[in-house]
Amino acid sequence: MTIEFKRSWADEDIALFRDNVARFVENEVQRHDEAARKAGNVGLDVWRKAGELGLLCTDIPEAYGGGGGDFRHEAVIHEELARRGLTGMNTSVHSIVAHYLLNHGTEAQKRHYLPRLASGELVGAIAMTEPGAGSDLQGMRTRAELSGDHYVVNGAKTFISNGFLAGLIMLVVKTDPGQRSRGTSILIVETKDLAGFRVGRVLDKMGLKAQDTSELFFDDVQVPRDRLLGGVEGQGFYQMMSDLPYERLFIGVTALACMEGAYASTVAHVRDRKAFGRAIAEFQNTKFKLAEIATQIQVGRAFIDQCIAQQLRGELDTVTASMAKLWASEAQGRVVDECVQLFGGYGYMNEYLVARMYTDARIQRIFGGTNEIMKEVISRAI
Repeated sequence: MTIEFKRSWADEDIALFRDNVARFVENEVQRHDEAARKAGNVGLDVWRKAGELGLLCTDIPEAYGGGGGDFRHEAVIHEELARRGLTGMNTSVHSIVAHYLLNHGTEAQKRHYLPRLASGELVGAIAMTEPGAGSDLQGMRTRAELSGDHYVVNGAKTFISNGFLAGLIMLVVKTDPGQRSRGTSILIVETKDLAGFRVGRVLDKMGLKAQDTSELFFDDVQVPRDRLLGGVEGQGFYQMMSDLPYERLFIGVTALACMEGAYASTVAHVRDRKAFGRAIAEFQNTKFKLAEIATQIQVGRAFIDQCIAQQLRGELDTVTASMAKLWASEAQGRVVDECVQLFGGYGYMNEYLVARMYTDARIQRIFGGTNEIMKEVISRAI
């Protein structure tokens, strides 16, 4: 008997969609993953192909060029990538950019940018973090000063996912440095041929080797006034906070899928690998460890599926999403570590999936708000 980790939200249509996603992932992403890991990015072609197949912005209404689906479709894409350890396409950031526009943009902004994100013409990035600021978004220094019909932007951002390939950046700036959260705004920045904009080095990370993460620099960059997200200054902090549950649920979804992928890979390995004349899977320690891992995944699946159901109803709140991010990312670290141990020396080799998953998993406890911040958010509700 093989343990199945069933999704309570899956139906026949979702199963068919998953088959299409799996084919794309295997043919267009997995096949080129080694090259992407060496280059530090997946290139733009794979984004264009995903757009052609309707695999970008799947939960954006068709009226804006999206797939007209819901969060389940986004979850499927993230799961199929994560369970294979494929990190090059950061579709979560891309989707969050689309939701910033959908939830907070003007009608003109939605119609101009959402179809281009859905087609893969533009790859989306969010530029929040700055050198020296970290999780303290209120301490950012990137400044946007209004001059006639343009904002003049000066500053630097770092750790920007999709930063190297990004054609569209949601840039978090200070429009009124005298205010704290109320002095923060978001500018929609299209990067092509943009004077004063510069992409710095693609950062050399411990994990996520196929995913481009870059520094960005803005030197007297002019951004038209109508590119202010929502058209009203001082709304940036609210806009970011309102979309955090969506972002943190993505982290929970990918964590569970990674755990499932690591578990499946480990089961196959211990059944095939022999020590002292018998399969490793026959040893009691191996069986007990796999039992513990399977139980953690089943428990996590129940919670994450509950969060997905709340998201579908529009009821997922920041505290619950923070719990999902906290628990799932911590469990992911424990599970993948145990899987590496069961692989033995092979688990330390990058040619094996669990080795790559091990280094990739570490960032899950940091981005989307560190797990220490998650505890702070949760504790305020107690």
